[in-house]
Order: sequence, then structure tokens, then C-alpha cells
Amino acid sequence: MSTRGIRGAITVDANEEKQILDATVVLLNEIVAANRFHPEDIACVWVTVTQDLDATFPARAIRQMAGWELVPLMCSLEIPVKGSLERCIRLMVLVNTDKSQAEIRHVYLGGAQTLRPDLSAK
Repeated sequence: MSTRGIRGAITVDANEEKQILDATVVLLNEIVAANRFHPEDIACVWVTVTQDLDATFPARAIRQMAGWELVPLMCSLEIPVKGSLERCIRLMVLVNTDKSQAEIRHVYLGGAQTLRPDLSAK
């Protein structure tokens, strides 16, 4: 069994708590559905946000999901590169799995599809 990284990102329209929390749940649920794993398979989830999102911690949404209470979570700020995508939440889900790298499905939603169109199209 290997530990694989699953990447995902989503954008929100505004720096509002509800939008950030809802988008985080949508993104994580899409990652789970695309890759078919369970919370107990997860080593950890690293969450980053762009500097313009400071209304709440996105990890709060994950912590409230059934079965995710014990999964280690960490929030951080994305590097503030000029001209980069705004109002973006990114997840790096580290999962223990027998899947190969090629079998992993990364998920990019909303405006975040521009980050990796090559992965968004899969």
C-alpha cells in the first residue's frame, strides 16, 4: 500500500464564511466520490486558501463531516503570487491506497479549473 496525494481546488465568489465552508465540503465530497475512499484511509488533509479568504478556517467544514472527526487537518495560506487565482481553496488529501498514480483522480471545480486544465478534463 502506498500513500498518494490527491489534489483539488475550488473558488468562491466572496470572502464569506458560508461560501468557504460549503465549497470545502463540495470539493472534498467530489474528491472522495472520484477516488472511492473512506475517511479511515486518509493520512491527512492539507488545506490552503488565498490571502483574500479569511472569514473562516475551511477545515471547520471537514471536521463537521461524519467520519472525518479524527482525520488530521491543517490550514495554511497559499503563496501570494501576483496575478494568481483569487478566492481559491485548495486541498491536498494524502490517502493510503493500493491505487497507482495514474488511477488517482484530481478535482478542480469552478474557476479553479484554470489551474490545471489537463487534470480538470479527466
